[in-house]
Amino acid sequence: MANWLLARPEVAQVFCPALPGDANHALWRRDCHGTNGLLSFTLRSSAQVAPERFVDKLKLFGIGASWGGFESLAVLGDMRRARSVSDWSAQGIVIRLHIGLESVEDLLADLDQAFVAIGQLDMPESVHSQCAG
Repeated sequence: MANWLLARPEVAQVFCPALPGDANHALWRRDCHGTNGLLSFTLRSSAQVAPERFVDKLKLFGIGASWGGFESLAVLGDMRRARSVSDWSAQGIVIRLHIGLESVEDLLADLDQAFVAIGQLDMPESVHSQCAG
């Protein structure tokens, strides 16, 4: 799932320490013997409503944080407002996913259709009117 998100043109960054390019990968390799179904990412979209629209368009993912359940969930996190020592201002809103026990193909299809929905947000107005007509 993390590699699939990493390959999406709509995704700016994937936060998953199991990925070799992640800033915390060395710590993960040192301290961990596996991974879980929790990961986060940010979007490239310049539309401020894109993260909210993305989560709203998900059909299979529920909305909320996981407390160890079996279902796939999505939640937004605005790290710019979090108490942190790092500057998050350029990152934007994070979409946090908990991957549950549903079929990987079904989950990818759900994410894909949400990406299609937000792709229309960055189209110029002239293209919107052509698509509507």
